[in-house]
Amino acid sequence: QVQLVESGGGLVQAGGSLRLSCAASVQVDVVGWFRQAPGKEREFVAAISWSSGANWYAGSVKGRFAISRDNAKNTVYLQLNSLRPEDTAVYYCAGRQIPTSQFQYWGQGTQVTVSS
Repeated sequence: QVQLVESGGGLVQAGGSLRLSCAASVQVDVVGWFRQAPGKEREFVAAISWSSGANWYAGSVKGRFAISRDNAKNTVYLQLNSLRPEDTAVYYCAGRQIPTSQFQYWGQGTQVTVSS
């Protein structure tokens, strides 16, 4: 069973930075970050291939957020820079094993709040 545990959320002023961590019990093929703001649907933020490091970003965060992984620590990071109030959401880490197209494993989420 894959377990994912997020950490690093908090309250930050607009323009500030945070680094989220996703610690995995075992490595999965793809790790993604999603977020859900109050009253809105969950949306994709970024993802990374654990083996190759290839990554993907939503257009709204490209250039501001950076995803990376530390194989030795089985941890994936999401660096959030130039934060905006609209980035406020619960951020979730998710794991996917190829060839499954869906993210099968989910963490409990970590709150990110950006004040204006």
